[in-house]
Amino acid sequence: MSKSNVSSTKTKEYFSRYMEGVEKRNLGESEFVQAVYEVASTIFPYIADKPIYHEMQILERMAEPERIISFRVPWSDDDGNIRTNRGWRVQFNSAIGPYKGGLRFHPSVNQSILKFLGFEQTFKNSLTGLPMGGGKGGSNFNPKGKSELEVMRFCQSFMTELYRHIGADTDVPAGDIGVGGREIGFMFGQYKRITNHFVGILTGKGLSFGGSKMRTEATGYGAIFFVQNMLQQIREDVEGKTVLISGSGNVATHAAEKVLQLGGKPLTLSDSGGFIECVGTQSDGLTQEQIDWIKELKDVRRGRISEAADEFNNIIFHAGKRPWGVAADIAVPSATQNEVNGEDAATMIKNGVKLVAEAANMPCEQAAVDAFVEAGVSFGPAKAVNAGGVGVSGLEMSQNSARIAWDESQLADMLQSMMKSIHDSCVEYGEESGGTVNYLRGANIAGFVKVAEAMLSYGHV
Repeated sequence: MSKSNVSSTKTKEYFSRYMEGVEKRNLGESEFVQAVYEVASTIFPYIADKPIYHEMQILERMAEPERIISFRVPWSDDDGNIRTNRGWRVQFNSAIGPYKGGLRFHPSVNQSILKFLGFEQTFKNSLTGLPMGGGKGGSNFNPKGKSELEVMRFCQSFMTELYRHIGADTDVPAGDIGVGGREIGFMFGQYKRITNHFVGILTGKGLSFGGSKMRTEATGYGAIFFVQNMLQQIREDVEGKTVLISGSGNVATHAAEKVLQLGGKPLTLSDSGGFIECVGTQSDGLTQEQIDWIKELKDVRRGRISEAADEFNNIIFHAGKRPWGVAADIAVPSATQNEVNGEDAATMIKNGVKLVAEAANMPCEQAAVDAFVEAGVSFGPAKAVNAGGVGVSGLEMSQNSARIAWDESQLADMLQSMMKSIHDSCVEYGEESGGTVNYLRGANIAGFVKVAEAMLSYGHV
């Protein structure tokens, strides 16, 4: 057996022991274990000949949150009944800056999901080049079906506990699923009322009280900028490409908008009830008028995506299904975690999808990721593809600290430059013989190196 094979065998044995330890320490937390596996499986070969990382237990320490705060959130509904939900803030890693990551309000929220999101956020924030650590938080509260006053009372109760754990130089949350501008406004108002301080402790704020232009568009636009860079790497372009997009929130609708602006054809959007498809033999995909109508449907009327099929003749609705069976060139999962399984991946590969970019947080199951990589499909992982949102959140932090506001054109240029820089870092660490790029490995290693070097500098902390 050659020396390289021995080294590979030892690496595999070490990795197996590492994952066994992660699973034992995090029983029942499948989402978190999945996230650690995805990162560690690419990092272990990279650090095999770098003993300092092993001696200082860097990956072991990275897989443990620095702090988890769990609390109850009591609130009253419109009938005067007392209701109680759970709230969390997972402060995962602050090696390169204050904890930064969204708050998610959704019935599926639990500690495992928040740990996986906080772990991913650590590497994503590192890739932006900004001084931000990783964190995530939220509650199992469901804002859907609640009145404006019920959402307000919940947000105020949530912040009444959270405020003591966050700060401009400690932890700066943002929005996520179920937490938009309305919820951020309610929480910021409560923080200001309790502390008597007007500081940038939340991002995603309204423009009238310290928010940043381009924040709403940033994740979706940034994802397509990253796709554009992936295509340019192989001397192709977005123009003329057909694109499958899931979800119908800010990320999905702005991803569709940017595809359209670059000459592509966004064919689908979805919600939990099913997906809409733009049909016709010469379909150019969703129009700007249709995208704007869907934005209003979701942001203002809080309706269902199926309503688009009643409004537009060239749109059909597929109840209870996801869009991955539609033939297209590119897929951009933009809804939620684990929405693409191995069977979905096989269908996409069979239908000719050549590029997949994760605009949501870890939307592809490990079996799907493996299938894409094995089939030679260009696969952009979430920590790189959807980093534009947190990147502009970081710029909002900078504007709040300096008491300034950049204009939209400046921020758009910064976002585009940031996504190109992230892409180039992925290429640097992920380029393989023959010029192909393993973006998954490149993103993981590029994000890891910066955090790891900071942790080494601090010693045993």
